[in-house]
Amino acid sequence: MTHTAALPVLPVGTLFGVPATRDLSASRLVVLGVPFDMGYHPTRVGARSGPAHVRAHSALVAEHLDGFGTNLLADLGVVDIGDAGVLPGDVEQSFPAIQAAVSHILAAGAVPLTLGGDGAVTLPQLRALRQHRGADFAVLHFDAHTDAYEGIYPYEFNNANTFVHAVTEGLIDPAKALHVGMRDTDYRGDPGIVGVARDLGYEVITMDELTAMGVPALVERIRARFAGTPVYLCWDMDVFDPSAAPGVVTPSWGGISVREGLSILRGMRGLEFAAFDINTVSPPHDHAGLTGSLAAQVAMECVFLLSEAGAA
Repeated sequence: MTHTAALPVLPVGTLFGVPATRDLSASRLVVLGVPFDMGYHPTRVGARSGPAHVRAHSALVAEHLDGFGTNLLADLGVVDIGDAGVLPGDVEQSFPAIQAAVSHILAAGAVPLTLGGDGAVTLPQLRALRQHRGADFAVLHFDAHTDAYEGIYPYEFNNANTFVHAVTEGLIDPAKALHVGMRDTDYRGDPGIVGVARDLGYEVITMDELTAMGVPALVERIRARFAGTPVYLCWDMDVFDPSAAPGVVTPSWGGISVREGLSILRGMRGLEFAAFDINTVSPPHDHAGLTGSLAAQVAMECVFLLSEAGAA
């Protein structure tokens, strides 16, 4: 007779192979997939498959934890709760489901690490943060786009106007938010696309401005601005140049390199974090799984960020 309980097997299909469970009682960090996209991009629909893609490419990234002398994932009680019950393109069903799933994680006293999904998935997450934390958090948004567009699409909710709704709904104080890496292809300077975000009260550091100041100066600025404040880190994978991350919803040339991105992430160690939101991975457009692997590395950097939160 085979005693299955004694078999040396591990869960499959989770981020970094962490346990798949809904018991969050011992968890500081909880992974949630958000397999949602709006579904109306004329040529690049596919971010709904992003969570599974990142999980699949995370196994190799997890091997880099060997040799640390500790099981960091176990120390943080990292678990994977599964996917929010969404229906791509259906905002009415999906946004409440995303909000409820994130709220469940927050209510357990854990920090959510979500895998999208296109940029629309951020809005219901911000609703959950506002519900549980009030105004006690700031937003740090890395993206090629401001996601504060107005009048671009004839839909009330879309992946381009998340940060417009965030202000109009009173979810965040734009004075406590920073947007980094923007290089919208129709950027015309103020009062263009970036100007709309600035008119809403956001501080925006465009890619040109980031290049001029350099990564060390950006990191210093971030650390000074967000010290002592829990940060909602929203990392849109198209902040990377398409040469490093081709499998995204809306690629835009002239982005940050992998080395720059990792330097920025590692430079934030010691800050406090309220949530991690990694989105816009689009598997049908991801050559050789480059973006999925890189997104898993970003997720691993988030694990390190949480493990060293408040240490600086």
